[in-house]
Amino acid sequence: MKFRYSDYSIEQLHQEIGKLKEQAQKAEQLGNVSEVQICERKMQVALAYTMSPDDFEKEEIYQLKMETGYKFRISYINGVFAWGYRIDLLDEESENLEALPISLLGKKVS
Repeated sequence: MKFRYSDYSIEQLHQEIGKLKEQAQKAEQLGNVSEVQICERKMQVALAYTMSPDDFEKEEIYQLKMETGYKFRISYINGVFAWGYRIDLLDEESENLEALPISLLGKKVS
């Protein structure tokens, strides 16, 4: 029976993140890049469920943890996903609205 991460307890989420890390490491050893990426995405979503969406504010800009120099402006929050626009190294904002798990957002840019 499959559960959604929203149904997991914090302890179960941490166990799941641990399992996904192991899977990613095994996939990396086998050279399976796509499997590594899938595991990493699942880890980020599971990790987002251990965080509070209330810690993030709409219309604020946050650093992106996995992409140095890139930022993200939140338009709105839906569950553990921040919807908004990526800002590149030249401070140009993307035209494409996208959703990111809040676990990918770093410090607020002042």
